[in-house]
Amino acid sequence: MSLPAEFSLIARHFLPLAGKGALALSDDAAVLDTPSGQLVLAADAMVAGVHFLPDDPPETIGRKLLRVNLSDLAAMGAAPLGYLVTVALPKGTTPEWLDAFAAGLAADQAEFGLSVLGGDTVSTPGPLTLSLTILGTVPPGQALLRRGARVGDELWVSGTIGDGALGLLAARGTLADDGFLAGRYRLPQPRVALGQALRGVARAAMDVSDGLVQDCGHLCRLAACGAEIEAGGLPLSDGARAALAADPALLPLILSGGDDYELLFAAAPDDASRVVEAGRVARTPVTRVGRFTAGTPDVRVVDPNGSELSLPRGGWSHF
Repeated sequence: MSLPAEFSLIARHFLPLAGKGALALSDDAAVLDTPSGQLVLAADAMVAGVHFLPDDPPETIGRKLLRVNLSDLAAMGAAPLGYLVTVALPKGTTPEWLDAFAAGLAADQAEFGLSVLGGDTVSTPGPLTLSLTILGTVPPGQALLRRGARVGDELWVSGTIGDGALGLLAARGTLADDGFLAGRYRLPQPRVALGQALRGVARAAMDVSDGLVQDCGHLCRLAACGAEIEAGGLPLSDGARAALAADPALLPLILSGGDDYELLFAAAPDDASRVVEAGRVARTPVTRVGRFTAGTPDVRVVDPNGSELSLPRGGWSHF
């Protein structure tokens, strides 16, 4: 007797990705022996036309799905362990599309050291919809949390800011690009090693997914203080710098556009050298971009002269 279509699909595309504890994807759940430590879980969904372009290469869609979840683990200082994935496929999705999607997942499984543990597959009349739940571990009491910043702490970011939002414009063909910015949009770089290196150094942390200003506001609300971001000190890639030079009106988008998946974190001024050392160990650049201030949980962005910049919005809204 042949396997039902759903099980054939799973056997062909996802069984090769399965790791220890997945029970060959044949049971109702995974059975997982966790290393000593705390289990960290996160989940993110992506919808075609909202979180990626419908004609994006399927292998980069798979990799982005995994990487945005890895970024959540990075923000907690956690090490990846495994993941569950749910795919809601429009009718007409081809085996070749799924081959490439699974190949993208396989590539990043190898790079980041984790494997699929299970999930679900369904059909949908609507757009392609994907969801991934990721598991990681962190030593007891060492998880990085969003709460914990204090007045006077310095505000730091990893990597470069603005590439994701500018990359979406580039991918749509409305911004000149040599491929770098569009690549940054389609394939973010989760800072997993940096997150682990910041254990015991960062007082609060999160990843930049919805915009630097808006995400900084989350840290401020939990700390009951404000923050000041120095626009002149933002770390920009060569591509973002060229785009901003050609059109200075792009600065608000760089500050609030999101999709960067860099780490945003607070650290005591006296720990600046430890932050720099964490970046060196993780081979990830880190930049101080501001500080936490007394007062209401508002985020001010100032230019090099200290004048406050007005932004039309703080970041991305899901609704």
